[in-house]
Amino acid sequence: MMWRIRRRSRTICLSLAFITIFIHLLLALVSFSIYHQPCDTPLPPRTHILRDLAHTNYTSVVIRGPAELPSDNIQRDSSHKDGKKMVKSHVRPLSDKGGKNASIESDLLKLEALFGHPLYNMPSPPVPEEDWLLRVKPKVKASERSSQRCASQDGYEDVHWNSSSSSHPPWLRFHLGISRWQLYPHHDPNMEPLMQQLATHRIVSAVQKSGGTQLKLVMSFPNYGQAMFKPMKQERDEETNYNLYYFSDFERHNAEIAAFHLDRILGYRRIPPVAGRLVDVVKEIKDVTTDRKLARTFFTSPVGNECFYGQCSYYCSTEHAVCGRPRDLEGSLAVMLPDLSLARRRTWRSPWRRSYSRSKLAKWETEPEYCSTVKKTPPYDKGMRLVDFIDMVILDFLMSNMDRHHYETFEKFGNNTFLLHLDNGRAFGRHSKDEPSILTPLKQCCRIRRSTWLRLRLLSLPHYRLSDVMRASLSRDPLHKVAPLLAEPHLTALDRRLKTVLGTVSRCQKQQKRNGNGEDVFYEDTASLKDVATPAG
Repeated sequence: MMWRIRRRSRTICLSLAFITIFIHLLLALVSFSIYHQPCDTPLPPRTHILRDLAHTNYTSVVIRGPAELPSDNIQRDSSHKDGKKMVKSHVRPLSDKGGKNASIESDLLKLEALFGHPLYNMPSPPVPEEDWLLRVKPKVKASERSSQRCASQDGYEDVHWNSSSSSHPPWLRFHLGISRWQLYPHHDPNMEPLMQQLATHRIVSAVQKSGGTQLKLVMSFPNYGQAMFKPMKQERDEETNYNLYYFSDFERHNAEIAAFHLDRILGYRRIPPVAGRLVDVVKEIKDVTTDRKLARTFFTSPVGNECFYGQCSYYCSTEHAVCGRPRDLEGSLAVMLPDLSLARRRTWRSPWRRSYSRSKLAKWETEPEYCSTVKKTPPYDKGMRLVDFIDMVILDFLMSNMDRHHYETFEKFGNNTFLLHLDNGRAFGRHSKDEPSILTPLKQCCRIRRSTWLRLRLLSLPHYRLSDVMRASLSRDPLHKVAPLLAEPHLTALDRRLKTVLGTVSRCQKQQKRNGNGEDVFYEDTASLKDVATPAG
């Protein structure tokens, strides 16, 4: 009896086992057919992902701290637990990056075409000897050589310079290339090594620059070059507070960089070269400074960032300290001009200077015919000084710089020379609002260089659009790897403001026609312009 029960139970168990195996096989076949349904988009091949990764920049992740995914990616990943869809959500931003790279490449082609245009390559006569700012000494005294050897012991290089420009460091070639009419030539082979020096050369000294309202440092390199450092004060996408007066605004490092690029695109070449750089607050400032007042202002923030604030009129306190992340600090480095003992500069008060008062208006703001008085006043009564000033006004309007109270020239050249466009840190503060009062000199005087007008018209055309070539030019700066130096709304504002400038000139032309025998709007600055076709637009 027991044997029969055992046999029956064994039969039942075997039957159940066969049934279980059959069910598993059936489920496997069903799931296999479902998995291969063509409703899901196939994943990109590995080679495509690698190619996208090769074009991806991770500098911002390293410098900016812990990596954070964009909010749309976070939501997408949390709503899909399937591994395949999570991979696809991460691949998508890489393809967007590739699209941005393609856009930059297109803009770079526009920039190349712009700088190759005849308006930027007009023939000019050789520079006379007296029109160079500096000359090379034929011989160096033995006492000077010995002092140079001593200096090299403090982190500086030994000097082996001679009369050949190939022996000179980039900063010295820049100084020796300054002429009566520009800081550097249009096609300058020295520009690339000079920018490389600013961005990468070892910093052997950092001291605070005296004067000024905000924190600035003078940094020195082993080859005796020096540069002005302005630290990051604002994020790129921040706008200036509307409740702040123009004289209370921050100075922005990216504004200094962008101003240099815009000045070059306009064909002026009157701003010293500027490059962005990430500086180690401890290694490249604190450890190398000999400035005791500056050294006393270093501290570590509650979250472990290295900070300092220096001494100045505005924003030099623990509440407005400059801090690294935790030690890396963004800033702009502008090549220093020749020492005043070698090339003295004259400071001129702007005729259209603002009152720098919360309640008082300047004279030009209340007198519509104010320019008539300026035109009778030296040095604006003859030569190119007035149209040179108008060039600077156009630059300031495009980048919304209201802080142009003075300008400088090189004393050696007297009144017959270009204006230096220095100190542009308060530019690019607002993109959502234009400041029409900056254009008042152009509106009141109705005078502009023909070459400037032609280049502005060229930059209004789609093939040379100002925002596109500006984006391309800024993409060459080292800090572009961290983030674009100007937010897109600032680039869009450039195109909008350019239309305003051209519209102002057009109204001046109509006004001149109505007046009949009035002064011509255009200053004919070179005869070679007759051979250049006027841009359509």
